[in-house]
Amino acid sequence: MTATTTSELMGYEDALASYDPVMGLEVHVELGTKTKMFCGCSTELKQDANSQTCPTCLGLPGALPVVNEIGVESAIKIGLALNCSIAEWCRFARKNYFYPDMPKNFQTSQYDEPIAFDGYLDVQLEDGEVFRVEIERAHMEEDTGKSTHVGGATGRIQGASHSLLDYNRAGIPLIEIVTKPIEGAGERAPEVAKAYVAELREVIKALDVSEARMDKGQMRCDVNLSLRPNGTEKFGTRSETKNVNSLRSVERAARYEIQRHAAVLSSGGSIVQETRHFHEEDGSTTSGRIKDNAEDYRYFPEPDLVPVAPSREWVEALRAELPEMPLAQRNRLIEEWAISAHDMQSIRNAGAIGPIVATIAAGADSASARKWWMGELARSANDQGVELAALPITPEQVARVSELVASGDLNDKLARQVIDGVLKGEGTPDEVVEKRGLKVVSDEGALSTAVDEAIAGNPGVADKIRGGKVAAAGALVGAVMKATRGQADAARVKELILEKLGVSDG
Repeated sequence: MTATTTSELMGYEDALASYDPVMGLEVHVELGTKTKMFCGCSTELKQDANSQTCPTCLGLPGALPVVNEIGVESAIKIGLALNCSIAEWCRFARKNYFYPDMPKNFQTSQYDEPIAFDGYLDVQLEDGEVFRVEIERAHMEEDTGKSTHVGGATGRIQGASHSLLDYNRAGIPLIEIVTKPIEGAGERAPEVAKAYVAELREVIKALDVSEARMDKGQMRCDVNLSLRPNGTEKFGTRSETKNVNSLRSVERAARYEIQRHAAVLSSGGSIVQETRHFHEEDGSTTSGRIKDNAEDYRYFPEPDLVPVAPSREWVEALRAELPEMPLAQRNRLIEEWAISAHDMQSIRNAGAIGPIVATIAAGADSASARKWWMGELARSANDQGVELAALPITPEQVARVSELVASGDLNDKLARQVIDGVLKGEGTPDEVVEKRGLKVVSDEGALSTAVDEAIAGNPGVADKIRGGKVAAAGALVGAVMKATRGQADAARVKELILEKLGVSDG
């Protein structure tokens, strides 16, 4: 049978009617260490090209590597959080292959002796179903440099006039987390892939070992996918879509490959084992290179590094330091906040769990913390196209706004103006209140005068209220609020109106 590729796709439902998808997800996490994995060079990027390098990360003769202890500690924490066994003894290996942006012509990685292995991560889908993803291994390695292809239309090497190499990134610590084959997801396979990467990202952030920003390349996913005819056990030939850098793209890449594989197989062709590139603009993938097997990398133990043998005391001490895992935290907060699983999913999707928890810790009640982060602040983040956590306002400041509302110094309308002022850099909530003159008018004399003026200015409305149409009081309340620039207590204003007109609200 001829090996072929095609740009044609089979309908998704038709593909699943004939084939069963099997996935494998490889996620690379860039650790947030201050120095590289095997040398003392800074990991701070956005510096001049090739300024963060030394003989070791450039692979110059005679330079010897030394393992970054924090990198090892981070790897152990990740392994423990993923319910893995931690090796009592493991070592590094050289993975030999040529890439222009890999200065040593080999990557220092781990092969048959990873530091963490045989774990799992439970992930929650949008409808609340929990799917267990088995983890094969989590191992330590180093990143490569960066190639910039100049002169072409696509930014890829094809059509470029020349390429520039920056080795600042070479040697930055990575943890590669590899799943076992993910079977049984069926039509929900793309959703499972997205949910797994999302949950893994939250775990990594909770451990504080990386910011895990996919948009910055700090976390990227390779999506391996194959199809087998329904009712069969043997895995099909896989493709590997490389370096997918958003949750949405992980889902789209898996879905596209299911449809592409099905089209190839149903037409009598066979799948080429290859790497593929994902294209954000239309969700498609295109061929990269024929995928080598592990033996083609000619792995052998790294002779310049001693084995890593973490003591059981160290491992257990790190286990005791682990924070509450995100799924367990969400389930606990659903109970504590008395909200639905759907509400929690909305909060999670907005990236608001952390800010809300921090705002509550700063003294706000859960209802008001949720209201501000999921309301005014979520709208502001959406308008600016940034994450909630990137807004220039702290949980402590949001808690202070909540406190001012609870004390009666602000109403909701004024509180929104205070938040606007903080976001615009006008100072703390108290400073914004002072500068803009936003406190609620609570002086009874001033309110009484404003009510008298509203009644005198709207005699027809006043007569309706005296006649029993209490709902008409809203017009007078509005007049008072306008006169006080929204700074009156609306409930107290209504009470005064009815008292002065001799009408009961009952």
